[in-house]
Amino acid sequence: MNQSFKLRFDQMRDNNPTSDNISLAEIDSDYHAPGHARNLCLVWPDGRKVFLNYAYLIEAEFDVGSEKNIIRLNFSAHNVLLQGYGLDRLFMELLDHLPRIIKAADERYTIETEESAIITNIVVSQHH
Repeated sequence: MNQSFKLRFDQMRDNNPTSDNISLAEIDSDYHAPGHARNLCLVWPDGRKVFLNYAYLIEAEFDVGSEKNIIRLNFSAHNVLLQGYGLDRLFMELLDHLPRIIKAADERYTIETEESAIITNIVVSQHH
């Protein structure tokens, strides 16, 4: 059952099938089980968003780098560069196509932790 159907079913049960209230907390940032059609949504601090389909992900590369970690994602028509801290776990999650949403944070407001990856820069470019 997809999320939108479940939401509509819950709204019908609550006698309000026309409500479009979906909070951001209800949207998971990871996929919970293997599936077929999956997208990766990249979000910048200014609100810009881009999504790319995992089916077109050809290769990924993880570089520990000097200060920041780097993940390079090569899609069939786009290149994505992710820079940040603690990205090794994110790289392994990308291997299984688990992340749905990757958000970049303004570097001024980041606190490095060992539990989660911190993305400080996202660059998307098209192949020519």
